[in-house]
Amino acid sequence: MGGGIFARRAIFGDGLTAKAGMEQPLHQWTPSIAPSGMVFLTRERYGKAWQGNLFVGSLKFAYLNRIELAAHYSGKVVRESKLISEVGERIRDVRQSPDGLLYVVTDSNKGKLIRLVPAP
Repeated sequence: MGGGIFARRAIFGDGLTAKAGMEQPLHQWTPSIAPSGMVFLTRERYGKAWQGNLFVGSLKFAYLNRIELAAHYSGKVVRESKLISEVGERIRDVRQSPDGLLYVVTDSNKGKLIRLVPAP
């Protein structure tokens, strides 16, 4: 994919949905979830269905967003799922550890480090 001008603010900040000469986003949230932290899951620790999915933290709505794509690591968004919203804290970051598990850090004075444990 060649480099393009991705100017979300220039397009959507003016109330427009498109602008000549600027690439359109593949996905957006309206209203914005205030995305924070993003990782592709590359391992099978949570099963094949989750491998290749994109995980994005939401500062605004305090959940981890699982984004299922049409193909592993690319393509259109097929489905989104809200995870760990019951924690009730803004999600600051999400990372995959070397052993394939996902870890989430919350954004509060007494922030939490949460390990997502696969179902047995």
